[in-house]
Amino acid sequence: MRYQTQGTCSSSIDIELKDGVIDSVKFTGGCNGNLQGISALVKGMTPQEAISRLKGIRCGFKPTSCPDQLARALESMI
Repeated sequence: MRYQTQGTCSSSIDIELKDGVIDSVKFTGGCNGNLQGISALVKGMTPQEAISRLKGIRCGFKPTSCPDQLARALESMI
């Protein structure tokens, strides 16, 4: 599934679930190294676990962040 982000440097997130767990996450744009790290960390988690860890994280003074956008994308999938 492709999710169009809002309010972040990344423009979209591609997410694949397999057997109820996160199989892959790929961000387009944004801080490449940090987003690769987030993608690696959530691999193998259930969407619910990732959402509980990432939802509400802010980037500076912005009301959202790339991790928060990933949580929102996962919420829209389940």
